[in-house]
Amino acid sequence: MGITAGVLSGMFGIGGGIVMVPIMVAIFGMELLNANATSLAAMLLPVGIMGVISYYKAGYVRIREALWISLGLFAGSFVGAELAISVDVGVLSKLYAGILVYVAVSYLFARKNSSPTPSEGGESKSFLGVKKIIYLFGAFVLTGIAAGIFAGLFGKGGALVIIPVLIKIFKYSPKAAAATSLTALQLPVGLPSVFVYAHDGYLNLSYAAIIALGIVAGTFFGTKFALKIPNENFKQIYAFFLLFVAVYMVWKYI
Repeated sequence: MGITAGVLSGMFGIGGGIVMVPIMVAIFGMELLNANATSLAAMLLPVGIMGVISYYKAGYVRIREALWISLGLFAGSFVGAELAISVDVGVLSKLYAGILVYVAVSYLFARKNSSPTPSEGGESKSFLGVKKIIYLFGAFVLTGIAAGIFAGLFGKGGALVIIPVLIKIFKYSPKAAAATSLTALQLPVGLPSVFVYAHDGYLNLSYAAIIALGIVAGTFFGTKFALKIPNENFKQIYAFFLLFVAVYMVWKYI
């Protein structure tokens, strides 16, 4: 399971929880909140670092922006975990699925644009001309906070917020967005939510450690595969992946 999550993490810049949580619930019979906690704990260590290195060598990682996003993720994950233990997960999951469908459809029917070069990090020249550092800092931190809330709620999904925002608003290429998202997730941004879950008895550290080993290996191979895919095809594959996850979540909590 960890290897599978790692491969998809390397390909799409996700943390891996989007794969791990459904498997732990459907196959291993874990309760949803236990699965959330175990997934978040498995990703506390920099398990995707091999993928980040590969993306960095190819010129896709924006380190400064990734650090700003990480700051927001750290704050948002605490809020998300607090909500998860008190809010109806079924309702939230359907809302989340609706967002995934919207993002996926917008990717599938988006007009084809010329892809930025890796050295540009996927950003448009017009955006690079903006010098307002305070505005940029706030925008990326807010992106991280929103992603952290989603991740804390579902034990997954932070990157599914980060990547669409980077592509749609900040004009990153799909690969640059995936690379920067994966980089942001290497810091222990889910630590506050793990503490919240652990305090309420929803954590299995042994399972988390075993899964983390698989993620390390899988991320390396997933990244190598992603770098060989053309940007437009990469976006389409990611869109179908989102649709699959959305359908599963609706079916699970119908």
